[in-house]
Amino acid sequence: MKDPTSHPQIDQALLLVVDVQGKLARLMHESDAMIRQQQILVSACRLLEVPIVWAEQLPAKLGPTVPELAARLDGLAPLAKASFGCCADPELSAAIARSHRRQVLLCGIEAHVCVWQTAAVLLRQEYAVHVICDAISARSASNRDIAFQRMAAAGACLSNVEMALFELMQTARHPRFREVTALLK
Repeated sequence: MKDPTSHPQIDQALLLVVDVQGKLARLMHESDAMIRQQQILVSACRLLEVPIVWAEQLPAKLGPTVPELAARLDGLAPLAKASFGCCADPELSAAIARSHRRQVLLCGIEAHVCVWQTAAVLLRQEYAVHVICDAISARSASNRDIAFQRMAAAGACLSNVEMALFELMQTARHPRFREVTALLK
């Protein structure tokens, strides 16, 4: 189990964006707020040069990532998967491993299926998993909340966008502090 008081570090963190696609993304509990937090998280990670791995579940069937989030991921390519958990897909698993990062900031949908299964395997592989709760949802609040309980019990650190970003920067003297905090306003 990783230390629950440890902070994500810019040189050790990776952002994993899971399946924020098509009509399904719009059916999530508080979907607009979730997508907005994902936009902030992606933009800030790009400013902080935190690598991003982007997954899509069966995009031919579920559609592409929602346009407002895909715009923030411009220049990156999504990796398609059929498995629920990202780590069960060889290409996604390899992309995570190639980053040589041991901390994963996790966001996306659905909390109790693809996000949970991804977190479970990452934890078994001894990654520090930071579950960015305000950037994760499910069709029902109860499914989302059960997933958060399960992830925390398994050893993941529950977090939120603002908390994770301030932990990554560590100080108001960080060279990107003003740009990152402007995203939060």
